[in-house]
Amino acid sequence: MPLFGFEKDTLLDLTVNLIPLGIILFFIAAFAVVNPFGLDLVFSGLQFSLMVSMFLLLAVLTYYAGRAIEGAEKGGDHSAIEEPNAATDSLEDSEETTADSAELESDDEGLPEA
Repeated sequence: MPLFGFEKDTLLDLTVNLIPLGIILFFIAAFAVVNPFGLDLVFSGLQFSLMVSMFLLLAVLTYYAGRAIEGAEKGGDHSAIEEPNAATDSLEDSEETTADSAELESDDEGLPEA
């Protein structure tokens, strides 16, 4: 059963973002329960707004990253993998023609003059 519409493999890929989300959520809850810096509306408000905004931005980024991963897996987009092979093939062909022309030139130089 997919969680949030993502498959198991995609969720494993997104774990790198889920762990920091959990850490940020822990600190939001910890600072809400235990207030070590005292209650000042300006500083506490700034502190919580920074933590909550980072949590929301990372959550949105994680969701869109998951959708991109799912789309790439379903679409079979392997163009980034195939392009280097195409460049390598054309490079090998040019090296072969260069080696052939170098052999022809060396054969002409090795002939005795008539």
